[in-house]
Amino acid sequence: MNLYTKTLPPNLTRLLQDRERMLRTLISNLKGMVYCCLLDADWTMIYVSDGCLSLTGYKPEDLLFNHVISYENLTFAEDREWVRKVIEDAAYSSRHYDLEYQITHANGEIRWVHESGLPLFNEDQELVALEGFIQDITQRKRSEQLARDAEARYRSIFENAIEGIYQTSPAGQYLDFNPALARIYGYESIQDLSNSVSDIQCQIYVDPGKRAEYMAIMESRGQVQNFEAQVYKKNGDIIWITENAREVRDSDGQLLFYEGTVEDISERKYYQEQIEYQATHDSLTGLLNRTMLADRLEQSMHFADRHQHIVAIAFLDLDHFKLINDSMGHQIGDGILMIIAERLSECVRDSDSIVRLGGDEFVLLLTCLAKIEDITHTMRRILAAVSLPCMVDDLEFLVSCSIGISVYPDDGRDVNTLLKHADSAMYKAKQSGRNNFQLYTQELNQALTERIEIEYRLRNAIDNEEFLLHFQPKISLVTGKICGAEALIRWQPSEGPLISPLSFIPVAEETGQIEFIGRWVLINACRAASQIKALLGRPLSVAVNVSPRQFRHCDLVSTVERIILDTQVDPAYLELEITESSLVHDTPAFIKTLHDLKALGVTLAIDDFGTGYSSMAYLKDFPVDRLKIDMAFVSNLENEPANVAILKAIIALGHSLDLKVVAEGVETAYQQAFLHGIGCDEMQGYYFSKPLPLAEFLKLLQN
Repeated sequence: MNLYTKTLPPNLTRLLQDRERMLRTLISNLKGMVYCCLLDADWTMIYVSDGCLSLTGYKPEDLLFNHVISYENLTFAEDREWVRKVIEDAAYSSRHYDLEYQITHANGEIRWVHESGLPLFNEDQELVALEGFIQDITQRKRSEQLARDAEARYRSIFENAIEGIYQTSPAGQYLDFNPALARIYGYESIQDLSNSVSDIQCQIYVDPGKRAEYMAIMESRGQVQNFEAQVYKKNGDIIWITENAREVRDSDGQLLFYEGTVEDISERKYYQEQIEYQATHDSLTGLLNRTMLADRLEQSMHFADRHQHIVAIAFLDLDHFKLINDSMGHQIGDGILMIIAERLSECVRDSDSIVRLGGDEFVLLLTCLAKIEDITHTMRRILAAVSLPCMVDDLEFLVSCSIGISVYPDDGRDVNTLLKHADSAMYKAKQSGRNNFQLYTQELNQALTERIEIEYRLRNAIDNEEFLLHFQPKISLVTGKICGAEALIRWQPSEGPLISPLSFIPVAEETGQIEFIGRWVLINACRAASQIKALLGRPLSVAVNVSPRQFRHCDLVSTVERIILDTQVDPAYLELEITESSLVHDTPAFIKTLHDLKALGVTLAIDDFGTGYSSMAYLKDFPVDRLKIDMAFVSNLENEPANVAILKAIIALGHSLDLKVVAEGVETAYQQAFLHGIGCDEMQGYYFSKPLPLAEFLKLLQN
């Protein structure tokens, strides 16, 4: 109690005492230290509150009058000089001071403190002390440091990110962005981009509507994800980007800006487009491939339904392309295919589609047609374009094509049916001499059905022993006697009538079954020759046809040799007839095969002579014994005098090469007499005898 409280009324004195007690309580409970110190070298404390212990780790009495340690020594050594200067400058200027610095806690930790205070003057206005408050701000400082570290890390990420990072206003201006965004858009620096772009919608997006699309998604979802767009670079190049962004709003929900990332996906887009292109286009010609055929045809059919148009499906196959490809190599074949693909593209409209199925097969989809005549005009144009010479590696090739056409909706209302019918029509074009086009008909479909049935039944015909041989005699015009026979296959199914070779031999040739059938014919012809020899006591020549496919097979010579050994037939009386058309391609290999067969001792004949066009130049090199004149030059000889000169020329050519000449298809006495008169050696035909089963032929020989 001081002097003044003694003179106050008792009740007021108690009030003041209560306030002093309350003040001491408040000071004691403050989270910090209230102090009064001198301005000496040690900041000598003359008053220290109880908060000293938690702040410094020392008791108040340890600091009072520097009993254990001075506050100067508590102050972090690196901060002492500037702290003293700040406080003294404020004190001598009669100003309040406020500062933050570090102290060393009694446990050795470095802690941050905040100090605020003011100078204390006596009645003479002399500076006598300082009084103030110091509190521990270490946690706040750590939080601030963490925030600064986080900001630095973010700034580092922001500055060094590969992806572009941006903030834009809803109106479409950049608020902030990182260097990567500038690089993606082809700008030299952030400043360069900032100075150059003021309207994202018009200056960045290739399609200005993309910004509106971006905004619409953002407004409905609050974010955009994987938003792909084409954008301009500074130099005008166009690249693909993808964006991910979100709205940023304040605490009141007001939209502030959009922030997001940009990634350049041009390379990915390029490879994606390449993969998609390769999946839907032919790698050689660049045309659409089989994958796209059904889709394009479906689209064309739907469009035709809406607009009352017709659609033509043209199935195109190059004639004899396999022979060129096999003999000249795939490089030549590929070159021809690329030329043909380009010509087809030039013959159709942009609305039409061309598909390469593979090999030499193409499909053309002609849309928006009003009448059939529109199709025929296009097909004639295509036939003419395809048949032009193709120059590949300085070599000229002539190629033609066969085209089959089905029409939607008349010939089918689904993809598979239309393609099947177009394929059927293409086979009809092949059978009609090639280099033409044919429209699908019901009659054609019936013929195709029969062909498929024949192909299926052929597979079991040999196992079921449904084949048999007939023999047609050959007559020597010198002796008038039978000098040989030609073995001709017939097909007698277990149920149904006899099937003509004209119906099943082309199918067998095309499917490869001719090789099995040809081997069967050869074996049974040799066995028949043995029976004939046993009956007559002498051998008789038996001729067997060798198909073009069978002749090209690599094991023909070994097969013939093995059959001769197995059947014990005299090879001199086995005659192999090779169709002249086999000579058209790969003649050197043909000649070698002939010599290998001749070495076995068999007789060789060229069948259907006169129908080919390349055998004359090589005929002198062929080790053959007979020429068989094609029946086309013999039949109707009476009414076609032009054939007379041809027959005379063939017989003269054969005799000049020391070959016997045989005429096929002799049906009248006039034909027999004429051929005898011009020196033909042998004949066969219905004038003498039709082909007979072996038993009947043996009876004919006996008689």
